[in-house]
Amino acid sequence: MNIVQKVVLLFITAALSQNYCGSANQNSDDLYVTKGRVEIKSNNSITLISAASSVTFGFKGSKCTLNFSADDHHGYVVIEIDGNYYARKKVSPAGTSVPVIAGEGNHILTVFKATEATTGNISFKGAEGDLYNVKEKPKKKIEFIGDSITSGMGNDTKEIPCGTGEWYDQHNAYYSYASITARSLDANYILSSVSGIGMYRNWNDEHDIEAIMPDVYEKLYLNRDSAVPYAFGFNQDITCIALGTNDFSNGDGKKERLPFNEDKYVANYINFINTVYKHAPNTRIILLDSPMVTGSNAETFTKCLKKVETAVNSKKGHKPVSVFNFKAVTPHGCGFHPEIEDDKLMAAQLAPYLKSVLNEK
Repeated sequence: MNIVQKVVLLFITAALSQNYCGSANQNSDDLYVTKGRVEIKSNNSITLISAASSVTFGFKGSKCTLNFSADDHHGYVVIEIDGNYYARKKVSPAGTSVPVIAGEGNHILTVFKATEATTGNISFKGAEGDLYNVKEKPKKKIEFIGDSITSGMGNDTKEIPCGTGEWYDQHNAYYSYASITARSLDANYILSSVSGIGMYRNWNDEHDIEAIMPDVYEKLYLNRDSAVPYAFGFNQDITCIALGTNDFSNGDGKKERLPFNEDKYVANYINFINTVYKHAPNTRIILLDSPMVTGSNAETFTKCLKKVETAVNSKKGHKPVSVFNFKAVTPHGCGFHPEIEDDKLMAAQLAPYLKSVLNEK
């Protein structure tokens, strides 16, 4: 049996589970380890759905080739080799093959989806080379639930500056503050995040047309139209919820925007936390504000989060909920989003706090 036949056989074995949840899906026969919201399709390709969803495998020697296709022209992936950033590559709907060159030896390669669910899926169609499966050690697990900031929207401006290229060309979920934070803690992580989304309304919608996070969280593809439920099973140690930036937004200034409704926000937040507990009853929930929300809105934001904290903690049967407040960060990315250096500043604030939570007895 040649190497191509072996790869195909192992890929078929991995495909027996059609709907992967966020845990590291691996057994002794699997070649590819997946994390995040992914789905194995009937053609044995791995669909990367959520921001920073990933596929990990090992290869021997100095090179291998990665094969992809994308739903549309907004597809980007990030390649990491042996824990080091290698490249960010655009994926074509017609198909893209990416040769990867490294020094001789055994290497661990991870492909991350740099974009998010709403920009279209990316299909990983396997790798060519002398491949082997990777045995991963158990790690702490964190889920980040949020919006464009959590997704890494508009943060990578090095190759394509803001105002050039097309929308989402500056998207790099690998360098989201959430991804940076998790890696700094050596934790496995999931980003359940959607640009423009909120807890009771979205950036430019009063929940008239568009779905809010409580509508989509339990759907694999993070959209209201999908009939595919999310299998869950990640059982994260910590859940960080960062939703509110879009609830507080004034929208585009053209469409009617109602005043922020504290009662709706708090009520939806409490109900959403109950949904999170349904799927991860032992998780420790952290409520994050946003360094992009300032002034009186920031004060209202914190007041609302404290109301949620108090209400949820009044009920027994779960670990304590707490609020984390970021210090203000001036965004330098596209569309008033953080750029990578801003994401690093946010991660430098959040990581020590999450480390202390993980170390709690």
